[in-house]
Amino acid sequence: MTALNQAASLSIPPAARAGDPLDVIDTPSLILDLDVFEENLRTMQVLTERHGVVLRPHAKAHKCPDVALRQIALGAVGICCQKVTEAVPFVLAGVRDIHISNEVMGVAKLELLTRLAKQAAVTVCVDHARAVDALGGAVRTYGGQIGVLVEIDIGQRRCGVQTPADAVALARRVQSMPGLEFVGLQAYQGGLQHKRSLALRERACIQAAGRVRKTLAAFAQAGITCARVTGGGTGSAEFDVAHGAYTEIQAGSYPFMDGQYAAIDWSNGLSFKHSLFLTGTVMSAPTPERVVVDIGLKSTSAECGVPTAPPGAPWRCIAINDEHAILQAPRAGALPALGARVRLIPSHVDPTFNLHDTVVAVRGQKVEAVWPVSARGLSR
Repeated sequence: MTALNQAASLSIPPAARAGDPLDVIDTPSLILDLDVFEENLRTMQVLTERHGVVLRPHAKAHKCPDVALRQIALGAVGICCQKVTEAVPFVLAGVRDIHISNEVMGVAKLELLTRLAKQAAVTVCVDHARAVDALGGAVRTYGGQIGVLVEIDIGQRRCGVQTPADAVALARRVQSMPGLEFVGLQAYQGGLQHKRSLALRERACIQAAGRVRKTLAAFAQAGITCARVTGGGTGSAEFDVAHGAYTEIQAGSYPFMDGQYAAIDWSNGLSFKHSLFLTGTVMSAPTPERVVVDIGLKSTSAECGVPTAPPGAPWRCIAINDEHAILQAPRAGALPALGARVRLIPSHVDPTFNLHDTVVAVRGQKVEAVWPVSARGLSR
């Protein structure tokens, strides 16, 4: 057998193909319930439109152009990406409005950013004068036009300028640079997205919005227009759209949900359901109270806890290793049998998507499509 024939005989088949029944999907795989996914998309789109706020979903949650194109088709203005390389597959797929919701430093990154800006409307964050100078230098060298948002720290204690005066000064510096356009403010507070209490989460959102308003007042006094104030997330969206500080919302997890978001309180008028699951196979049944499935740390993130069982399941996941998850039940007979299929809910959507080459999109009992996670691993 030639080396070429040997390679062909050892090619790895796809986990699933369109038209396959669910029980032939190879495991572990990431599966997306399209009916629930589409309902979640509509729910967030309606929420933002009702309040006159633009939706710009965050693609770092899924890294999948097929997801982004469906969000845009429903009315999203564009997407956010967290890294410059992450944006490339989305531009290649036809997305034409991308906000890099992060600071960008480094010659290679800035050069790529200018190339992206020649094929799409691109905006980026800054929080330091040197970053503005570097961005302006890249545009002078490579050409292009880039929109700039000054990031303000509204409680995250991560990136962002610390005072309204600093924000105004940085905006003026942007305005002085040919090829750069001051667009507005980036104001994100990730720490409040998973506050469990609805009342405490709303209170934190009100405080964050107050910091935004103070900055906007300083801009108004300086005679500088802020056309865009962007931020927010899935856990804060219902408050962010209502309090008037934001013009657009960057929610990312809402199409899918995860264990973290399942643990927080939601208002009666807002409902996002689980559409994203890991499907696995029971590979070992060593005791009547314990089985092992083929889902592990190489197929699901666990920095926010082990994956959880779907609602109503009589068992729970108690531990996870590189290639194993251990399920336990309080009584014999409650566990899935050897060879049975199980579904688990990832605790954190974003890094879980980054572990998969594809997501299997299912409707009813059949595979409808297999979507590539094209931006997987693109973190530069």
